[in-house]
Amino acid sequence: MTKKRVLFPSSQRKTGYAERSEGADGVVSSATYSGRTDHPGAPASIKLSRHPSSASSARRGILALFSSVVLLGLSTGLACAQRNSEIHVLHVQGSVYMLVGAAGNIAVQVGKDGVLLVDTGGAQMTDQVLATVKQLAKPITNRPIRYIINTHFHPDHTGGNEKLRAAGATITGGNVAGNISDATEGAALFAHENVMKRMSAPTGSAAPRSSGAWPTDTYFGDKKEIFFNTEAIQLFHPNSAHTDGDSIVFFRRSDVISTGDIFMTTNYPVVDLQAGGSINGVIDALNFILDLTIPAEKQEGGTMVIPGHGRLCDEADVVEYRDMVTIIRDRIQDLIKKGMTLEQVKAAKPTRDYDPMYGSTTGFWTTEMFVEAVYKSLSTKK
Repeated sequence: MTKKRVLFPSSQRKTGYAERSEGADGVVSSATYSGRTDHPGAPASIKLSRHPSSASSARRGILALFSSVVLLGLSTGLACAQRNSEIHVLHVQGSVYMLVGAAGNIAVQVGKDGVLLVDTGGAQMTDQVLATVKQLAKPITNRPIRYIINTHFHPDHTGGNEKLRAAGATITGGNVAGNISDATEGAALFAHENVMKRMSAPTGSAAPRSSGAWPTDTYFGDKKEIFFNTEAIQLFHPNSAHTDGDSIVFFRRSDVISTGDIFMTTNYPVVDLQAGGSINGVIDALNFILDLTIPAEKQEGGTMVIPGHGRLCDEADVVEYRDMVTIIRDRIQDLIKKGMTLEQVKAAKPTRDYDPMYGSTTGFWTTEMFVEAVYKSLSTKK
């Protein structure tokens, strides 16, 4: 009998521990410089950064939303992100780059076949993102944006969908281009089918997003595969993590993972309960990311991880984050078993020792909102 592989194993597994040295400002290291040429043809005129140049740039942007109250404040948050409208470009490794400063982080793969984007940032930053991508790609390829992948539906990661897709062109073959005049119009936009459900609406209802921002290709199940720029790219769908439509994107040859908002370095996980998210799903997804990552010498480097928000990371960073989320989940679960109400759990401060790094009392995702989301996620009867 063939044993079926479980893509997202139980979150109850052994946890690791890794120490990271940080400066007084909380930044591991930072440097901003021009003219990096790690990738053949990388233009010297684009500012490339090893890490975001300061703690504030590492925290720049909008976190994905937990409730409709948060959604109402999104446009204000994106406006705040524009205070520094400069897009920072980091060559991660292989053919993959990271764009920082467009609300959510964007991964860019550039090669002879064209450009692939993972997420498109906030709508207000689209012009800057497009200009940066064109400048980045110019010395490497004269071909346009071919593919866009959305890691989930929140507008700080999909706000540029319509304009960036329109700037690209879909690859077609055979007699398709000759028979259908608009067959190549716009880049192909991939996402899990639940992203389409969240962006569109049933017949007769008003859709929350315009049709130009919708995915052109969706997948169901737990994975999808693409081959582009001589590299295999895998999309993995975790069940009910940050939302019910998340995709983890793995660039196999470059050895880079783009996580969307499943993993961030700036705050506690955003568990969007109204969009099908769950705390146990987040932990399972973090464990799956760790199944993909392989560290290099002394447990540093190796597979690089682009978070939804924050600085570039490796496996050790994901381990620390996974451990933190698991510990807080277990604390709140224990308090629930003792019969405590939500207000009593909040008063117990189960996140106290992690608040200096991940906590917040203001903004779109506060510590109390995180605790409430975990409490409700664990209290929901299946």
